[in-house]
Amino acid sequence: MRAIKEIRKPPVADLENLHAYRKVKGKKKKKKKTKTLKQRRKKKSERDSHLTQVFNWNKWLLCVDLGLVGKMTMNQRNTIDLDQGWDFMQKGITKLKNILEGLPEPQFSSEDYMMLYTTIYNMCTQKPPHDYSQQLYDKYRESFEEYITSTVLPSLREKHDEFMLRELVKRWLNHKIMVRWLSRFFHYLDRYFIARRSLPALKEVGLTCFRDLVYQEINGKVRDAVISLIDQEREGEQIDRALLKNVLDIFVEIGMGQMNYYENDFEDAMLKDTAAYYSRKASIWILDDSCPDYMLKAEECLKREKDRVSNYLHSSSEAKLLEKVQHELLSVYATQLLEKEHSGCHALLRDDKHVTAEGTTLVKQAEDAASNKKAEKKDVVGLQEQVFVRKVIELHDKFMAYVNDCFLNHTLFHKALKEAFEIFCNKGVAGSSSAELLATFCDNILKKGGSEKLSDLKLLKKPWRRKKLARRLLFDKSANDEHERSILTKLKQQCGGQFTSKMEGMVTDLTLARENQTSFEEYLSNNRNANPGTDLTVTVLTTGFWPSYKSSDLNLPAEMVKCVEVFREFYQTKTKHRKLTWIYSLGTCNINGKFEQKTIEMIVSTYQAAALLLFNASDRLSYQEIMTQLNLSDDDVVRVLHSLSCAKYKILIKEPNTKTVSPTDVFEFNSKFTDKMRRIKIPLPPVDEKKKVIEDVDKDRRYAIDASIVRIMKSRKVLGYQQLVMECVEQLGRMFKPDVKAIKKRIEDLITRDYLERDKDNANLFKYLA
Repeated sequence: MRAIKEIRKPPVADLENLHAYRKVKGKKKKKKKTKTLKQRRKKKSERDSHLTQVFNWNKWLLCVDLGLVGKMTMNQRNTIDLDQGWDFMQKGITKLKNILEGLPEPQFSSEDYMMLYTTIYNMCTQKPPHDYSQQLYDKYRESFEEYITSTVLPSLREKHDEFMLRELVKRWLNHKIMVRWLSRFFHYLDRYFIARRSLPALKEVGLTCFRDLVYQEINGKVRDAVISLIDQEREGEQIDRALLKNVLDIFVEIGMGQMNYYENDFEDAMLKDTAAYYSRKASIWILDDSCPDYMLKAEECLKREKDRVSNYLHSSSEAKLLEKVQHELLSVYATQLLEKEHSGCHALLRDDKHVTAEGTTLVKQAEDAASNKKAEKKDVVGLQEQVFVRKVIELHDKFMAYVNDCFLNHTLFHKALKEAFEIFCNKGVAGSSSAELLATFCDNILKKGGSEKLSDLKLLKKPWRRKKLARRLLFDKSANDEHERSILTKLKQQCGGQFTSKMEGMVTDLTLARENQTSFEEYLSNNRNANPGTDLTVTVLTTGFWPSYKSSDLNLPAEMVKCVEVFREFYQTKTKHRKLTWIYSLGTCNINGKFEQKTIEMIVSTYQAAALLLFNASDRLSYQEIMTQLNLSDDDVVRVLHSLSCAKYKILIKEPNTKTVSPTDVFEFNSKFTDKMRRIKIPLPPVDEKKKVIEDVDKDRRYAIDASIVRIMKSRKVLGYQQLVMECVEQLGRMFKPDVKAIKKRIEDLITRDYLERDKDNANLFKYLA
């Protein structure tokens, strides 16, 4: 199609001045009254100014012999017949059609435009009965109708599907160009005739012709073709999005400011097709996908539908479309799942690949960040771990929103999410488990007494949670006891009393221990012979409530032996049915070190204090001598001696002077040691609990499985193997996910310990032994 060149129109005011001038010139001169010289000069000046304006626009006007119109001069204008004038207009309209159809035609010049405009003007301003305004208004409409009927509709009827859409876009663009140009040719009708008669404007008439003749005939086919292309794109095929954008713009523009054509003729059908499409998809995906996999697909579908709105659908469709997709994908899927049997639904939900995949991504990011940092930058690494934990909590909140909002808040979906996070939280993160980092994160919050959200407390159902609580309680690092009790109350509500019973026992133990310490101090004040020789504070704990701690047969210095004996005598006055086991690894001591420059108080562990007190009797001791006198393992001796000779505070001098401790090293007391502080704390290097975490977890779980089996068998007396395993799994499910092999192993162990026995006739039947 050849481009149509835009031309400049003369100011309407100047044209009207010209027409007014012509009318004045065509009238007979009347006898004028005698005017004063001043009046005559003023009139002449106005006339000269008016003529100047007129002649400045001579290039726009018809002052030449046009053949059809007749010769017009400034002094006369011939009457134009309707047929004669319309024949001339038809030539201009035909030229415009040829250009639109891509036929060889010269562009419209300024003179062409003005001849057509002036012809319409003259035909509308002639005296009746030669004022053809109404006839020209009708012929304006007929021009569009004739072009559409003869050219546009045949070209559309012979094409189908995407080819029809392309032809429609082309014809619509041409039609708008035609409306624009014909509206300019017939502009005088718009300004005077249409305004006085309150008729539809020329532009509206042109668009209405296309709507009534083209749109009404093919909008159904266009709608179906567009929806078909959208479904093809949903299936992964490449489509011409720009084409769809242009087609759907027609539905909007044809309404001329109203959205009813877009909504009624396209959107309603599109939304129904969308619902049917995703309903079919849900029935297929439900057979193969786990809940998280389905959630991933649902999320991806919503994202793609939103992308379609931004690319070719009207923005008003976004909310309705996303709501329809979400309803069909999620609510229908949830309803179908909940109609299934509990066991089948649970099995379907167990394969939580999507949550695990997202969690694994977070793990990898944390590992990459940790590997890029130097080991000595512990504050930086710690910050990365905090970022990781926050992302895990955000991930959990995200999927909890899915469960609550999209999956009817059903317990089965909560269980699926819990199991997915159990898989993920058992993975290693830069040498630490996710559970450990989560517990450390919450532990730091509780130490600081912050009110930061801890997300769903089910995330903390790990042994690390109890160990962190134990350390806060034992070393008085909790910022708020009431906050601790509040957290335990919430855990109890979500996880049950069985899960929190030990932690509640720990809190109770500390209260009783404070009362016990008060009684011990009263005992010392009432018994002068019972003197430990130093200040002594003992915390008595109940073994079953607290995590397992390492105990050793440390050879205590004489000063410490006396303390232990005095407290044992006191405790026997309260009860004789309990045995005290001393956990030296948790003890702390304040000892005074007398150095050459000054005396410094040192806060050390019991192991460190025992090692330092050895140097009261000897100035120089070898590694082997220290290990023998303390009766500690190699690992413990290395940790103690390293903290005292190789760390920040070098209380001992080591030979050779290296940064590692070996069995051939020799140590002596550093009498020249000094520090600007009068009180220092010498920490022990942390025990690498990461190597032992699996053993600790297994140990705790063995106890829990044993207790569960005994409870079940005590109440049932006789029970089959499969039923025993199922009841044990169900009972322990709120605490952790027990392994069937582990349960079988614990059953065998209980048989050897005479808690259970096999039936002689049926090896799969067990009896409880009272």
